[in-house]
This record gives sequence, structure tokens and C-alpha cells, in this order.
Amino acid sequence: MLQRLYINNFRCLENFDLPVKELSSVLLIGKNGSGKSSIRFALEVLQKIGRGINRVRDLVKHKDFGWERSQIPIRLEIEVLLAGQMYKYVLALELPEKFKELRVLDEQLLISGIPHYTREGPQVTLYKTMRNVEAKFLVDWHLVALPVIQAESGSDPLNIFKTWLAQMLLLAPIPSLMKGDSTGETLEPDSAGLNFGEWFTGVLGQYPAAYTQIDKYLREIIPDIQDIQNEVMSKDSKSLSVNFEANQATMRVNFEDISDGEKCFFICAVVLAANKSYGPLFCFWDEPDNYLSLPEVGHFIIALRRAFRDGAQIFMTSHNPEAIRKFSDENTLVLFRDSHLDPTRSRFISDFVASGELQGDLVNALMLGDIL
Repeated sequence: MLQRLYINNFRCLENFDLPVKELSSVLLIGKNGSGKSSIRFALEVLQKIGRGINRVRDLVKHKDFGWERSQIPIRLEIEVLLAGQMYKYVLALELPEKFKELRVLDEQLLISGIPHYTREGPQVTLYKTMRNVEAKFLVDWHLVALPVIQAESGSDPLNIFKTWLAQMLLLAPIPSLMKGDSTGETLEPDSAGLNFGEWFTGVLGQYPAAYTQIDKYLREIIPDIQDIQNEVMSKDSKSLSVNFEANQATMRVNFEDISDGEKCFFICAVVLAANKSYGPLFCFWDEPDNYLSLPEVGHFIIALRRAFRDGAQIFMTSHNPEAIRKFSDENTLVLFRDSHLDPTRSRFISDFVASGELQGDLVNALMLGDIL
């Protein structure tokens, strides 16, 4: 479970601390440009590292420095509680004067307060214990060390942490571009959902019982679904389609031809199945209600919130009144900036209530601009 996320000098996030300890679900609200998606982009940097991408230029760009202040390092810190141990990972990236490519300034991983490895520039130090240095080696300034360091086994704490990073679900789907074709399988979907077919195939390939969860959810939302087929098209490819049945008639539709909103239901179904099958997972879903009709939003949000408990977490962003009403004051976080020249700040709605700045209905206050 994510305990803390700290971001400095990354886009509009300066000295930004996300206060989410022990919260299983969080709603981020704020005007366009307030920094909601920037949080997802920062998490994507960490996710890519967990997935083995270690060249700095493939993780961040010059434009990611806040307000072009490249003389100040980009700094990311994440603290995660996994299997009773607290993991703290720190990464600082710099762009020295006259350099064309960013490089690693500082990097470290602590497990329950004990350094697993530390780094200063190219020098990496591995530890068995806090006082017992195991090894020292050099890594290119332009490479992140975490993907390079090998875990001893699947149960090694290092592997547990890297797997958690890799399997974070960071979603901002573009349904119109999603297809059901696959030439392989994965448990690591991309944010736009463009490899949905591979993800669907991967989840069912490794966890066949997940089909029951997917089918159950979709039948509640789309009652005329008869079944879902992932047909083998050739030796290395499959294609997803949906069969519908009503009034003693049937119809088969390729996945890419169903509506954008229905594709979001499929994403939700696989998210729920993935969390149950190989979770608990962390999910950040940017505006999950974007393509849904108003009557569908409430059920959609509640299903996700109910599923992400017992160590799992889900963060969502939204501008939808129905989605906002499905969260409490204690887990609705407002992001705001005075202007594009100012950094993002945050406050929970409960703080507005406690200070007397908010009285009455939250949605009405938002519509009237009393908060944002």
C-alpha cells in the first residue's frame, strides 16, 4: 500500500507531498491544469523503472523540469508498505550546465529503514546489513540502478518491490484506439489501453479463474452479453470478440467495434479481476467516468472502490458530479494553483469543512467556484 509520494521540480509539482497513508481510495479533483495528471506522469516514471527501463532519457525529458529550472534536480520519493515491510525508494535526476542529457544524482532503496543499496553519481553500494557492505560497483551516470540489480529469488524483497512498481495500473484509456488483437500476453497494461488484448490474454492465461470475475461484472452492466471469445487467429495471434443474445437472436461484435463506454466497462472488469487474482494492486485511473452515461457512473465508481480494499488502493480523478458524490470528505483531495506560474497545492475537503470554508453541498460549491 502506498504510504507517501513526494515529488519536487517535476512539471507543476514542487515540494509536493501526497498525503495518502492508510487510504484505500482517493479522489483527486481540481481545475484543468491543476496537476492531477502530473501525479500520474510521475508515477509512470517509477512504473517504467519497475518494468526494466533504466536509461534516464527514456524516463524524463528536459521539459519535465518545473518552469524550466534545470538547475534544480527532479526528485521522486515513494514509500510503500508490502508484506509488512516499508520500502522507501529515492531518485534524484540532474542536468548539469552544458550537459545535453539528464543523469542520476542520487538513488537509494531502504527496506524497513535499512539501506538495501545507495548511490552517489555512478557509485552504487549494496548492503547486507546497515554496517556490512556487500559490494560496490559503478553504473553509467545516465542509467538508473534499480533495474540492474538482480534479485536472488522471487521472494527476495527487491523483487517484491520491483514487481509492485511494474504492476501498478496507471490508466488514462483512449477507447477509440483500443483493439482486442494480441500477439502475446502481459500483466502490464499501458496507460492508454492500447495493449488491452495482450493484458486480457495475460490475465486469463495465468489466472483462468479470472474469467468468472470478468463475466460476472460485465453481465451486471451489459445484461445481453452471452459470452466473450478470445479466438486463436494464427499460431501467435488472438482476437477478442463479444457475443450478444436477445429475443432468441445472437450477434457477434469484434471488440474494437463496441462503444467507447463499453470498452471502459471491459477495462474495469479486467482491473477488478487482476486485483483479485494477483493483487493487491495500486491503480491510478485518470477520469474513469469520461465515456460513461450519467446513470452508469455511480455503479462504476462504487464497484472500483469496493474492490480496492485490504491492502489495495485506487486513486481516481474526475470532474463528474456523480463520481464526486461517491467519495467522502476524508478521501477527496483538492488540487489547486493560483496560476500556471505557481506550484500545485492540495487540501482534503475535510480541511475545508473543519475551517468553515465549506458549508453545504460540495458539488454546488464546486459549480459556484467557492472552492476551486
